[in-house]
Amino acid sequence: MSSIPDAEALYTGLLAGARALLRPETKLVGITSGGAWLVERLQKDLGLAGAPGVISSAMHRDDFARRGLSASAQTSLPFDVNGTDVLLLDDVLYTGRTIRAVLNELFDFGRPACVRLAVLVDRGGRELPVAADFAAAKLTLPNTQLLALARADDGSFSLKVEESK
Repeated sequence: MSSIPDAEALYTGLLAGARALLRPETKLVGITSGGAWLVERLQKDLGLAGAPGVISSAMHRDDFARRGLSASAQTSLPFDVNGTDVLLLDDVLYTGRTIRAVLNELFDFGRPACVRLAVLVDRGGRELPVAADFAAAKLTLPNTQLLALARADDGSFSLKVEESK
């Protein structure tokens, strides 16, 4: 297995990438749970007013019957989605299925003008035609492994690899 990059160093890259994608009307939306952690910190570090959005893929997942409703945070979009420039943030882009589910959830709230995607890590392995507008890193892992963002009590990030169940 290749070495796992430092999540704090990747966050610095993500901050720069998100800053480059910002437009005056952009609203940040993090995908639960890793993306929600990232968006919370990015909103502050970018000096953006208001609260960022958090979105869950749970209700639109194609494996909902098996997984059920997650205990993680549910969708909270503290702005009108209609006509909004949305920058989605997530920790790891893999198959694209979570992004598909999140887009369905987002469109339940309205029709954004534009939706772009920034991720901490793109690990390849796409099953759907989804691409990030910005990825802080690209990493290849066997499909038997999961890559996830962890957040310490002090708010610092790390990446962890686990064998899939």
